[in-house]
Amino acid sequence: MANIDDYNAEIETIRAIPDDKTLEPAMPVDTYLQESENLAKWSLMDAEALATISITLAMLNKLPVRAGALREAQSIWVKDHNSQQDAQREWAEAAPEAFAMRDQLLHDFRYAYRNDAAILARVAEIAEGDTNADMIQDLNDLSLLGKSNTAPLEAINFSLEKLEAAATASDELANILALANGDKSLQNESKVIRDKAYTHLKELVDEIRAAGKYLFWKNEKRYKGYVSQWWSDANRDRQDKPDDKPVD
Repeated sequence: MANIDDYNAEIETIRAIPDDKTLEPAMPVDTYLQESENLAKWSLMDAEALATISITLAMLNKLPVRAGALREAQSIWVKDHNSQQDAQREWAEAAPEAFAMRDQLLHDFRYAYRNDAAILARVAEIAEGDTNADMIQDLNDLSLLGKSNTAPLEAINFSLEKLEAAATASDELANILALANGDKSLQNESKVIRDKAYTHLKELVDEIRAAGKYLFWKNEKRYKGYVSQWWSDANRDRQDKPDDKPVD
């Protein structure tokens, strides 16, 4: 079954996991997934023995399904996260030029409409504020104002194409900024689902591992398949690390 099918099959159960019972991955997700899939194959070889202590074949068969659901949930969260990072980079590149465009338009308008107090007051209103959102709105406002009062602009040899460019830039930049800031609710939802999918998988992994260790505590060849290699390596590295405290 494809990961998306596993995800769809498990999503309602995953969503139902209480927030206060939801865990964050304690190791890299791709590593945890590989260990889970290894465990699924390993434990099937011990299905009869495991069944004697209530680890059923149905539970063993569920392991790769829950792993597939987590893999899909992880991909969704990574996609959302990376889309935001890409937009942040795009915004960082585009914003300085956009602010320069806004400032140039304000400069041109102040001169072109210097003899029109009403329009000049409108220009002053538009110029207030200097946030990213202000700049985006300013570009659109200046475009509309200029299109409604073209004669003074043409009199100073101002290219009216700049007005259309400002409107286009405003629209495009609004979309980029929205992605860069991210929809916090969607970002949070995809991460919560990923964490709940991990919790859902971990619950079964822990149960099968505990059963395998119990059954094969004197059978090293079978026992090793129920141990997390990642945690074994991590614990070994901590034990091998020299003590940083000064020697008396």
